[in-house]
Amino acid sequence: MEKIKLEILGISYSQSQSGAYALILGEAGKKRRLPIIIGSFEAQAIAIELEKMKPSRPLTHDLFKNFAETFNITINEVIIYKFSEGIFFAKLICFDGNKKIEIDSRTSDAVALAVRFKSPIYTYESILKSAGIVLQDESKEPSPENINEQKKTDDGEFSQLNIKELKEMLSQAVKEEAYEKASKIRDEINRRKSKKK
Repeated sequence: MEKIKLEILGISYSQSQSGAYALILGEAGKKRRLPIIIGSFEAQAIAIELEKMKPSRPLTHDLFKNFAETFNITINEVIIYKFSEGIFFAKLICFDGNKKIEIDSRTSDAVALAVRFKSPIYTYESILKSAGIVLQDESKEPSPENINEQKKTDDGEFSQLNIKELKEMLSQAVKEEAYEKASKIRDEINRRKSKKK
């Protein structure tokens, strides 16, 4: 399977889940986005490294990096290889100078380590197809259906909307960079598609 490189585009606070954040990964040079809900500790660990801040004492991910480097272990890459029931699965591809080793990891931890080791982050087309969101052209004006407030529902409540309306809501959420909402709409669309199979 061909790997697709991802870039970290940002981290935003989750409005619906207390203490949670949305990590936004994007396909390098393209419009597809992969929003991943992560905890506050992991969001902080990623943000601190991205901002080149130095905490007074090493954080857990810094400790892991120091430990690995002491024993000449590097992380060559991170691969987000599976998406199931709203959860992303990742693995670290490590090298000790002699052999390559794959280590299972939570995606948030894998990304926190990737930024420390300056390792590339990859995924597969199947993951982007099932969990990705396509950023629409900024030049397009939103249609009245996209902004119809009567059609909008609370998070997780999409039962009154058809697939077309959900896709329009998804497009609008992406345009507004409401990635967490977009991921919930995407999950609802995927649930309905899988029921038809």
